[in-house]
This record gives sequence, structure tokens and C-alpha cells, in this order.
Amino acid sequence: GVWGQRHLRYLKQHRKVLYTNLLTSGKLNSYLADIDERATTMMFRLIEQMADKEGITEQLKAADQMAWVGAMNNIRNGATEIVNAELIYL
Repeated sequence: GVWGQRHLRYLKQHRKVLYTNLLTSGKLNSYLADIDERATTMMFRLIEQMADKEGITEQLKAADQMAWVGAMNNIRNGATEIVNAELIYL
């Protein structure tokens, strides 16, 4: 997935020893799949929590779609930054 690929690029560039160890032991793919699953779960949970906290609802979506899209894009960008900082770019 996207998150696994981002983490793979990070490992290749910044954590070469860990990348080599995972690759030679045959655990790289399962490690990346786990990172991708954890990141995806975290992303959806953060988006849901942030939207609830800011009051972004389906009523707003029905009443003012452009405001809803803008708010959701801001939330998605914030959640992406958190996932990157906590899981991807360690």
C-alpha cells in the first residue's frame, strides 16, 4: 500500500541497516504490510475523531459542500502528518 511504500523509501534512504536485515531475513514484505495496515487504521481513526471534534457532519456536507470538502481536506492533511510522524518516518 501507499504507507508501506513510503516507509520502504524511508528505510532505503535513512535506515539502510534495518532495511538490509529485513530484506535478508525475508521479513521485509510482512513488516511493510503490517506498517501499511497500522497506518491505514490510524488514518481512518484520526479522521473520524478529528471530524467529530470539529463538528464536521453529514448535515454540513448537505448544506455546504465546499465548506465540508475544505474542512475534510484540512483534517486529512493533519491526519497524514500525524501518521507520517508516528509510523512512517521514525
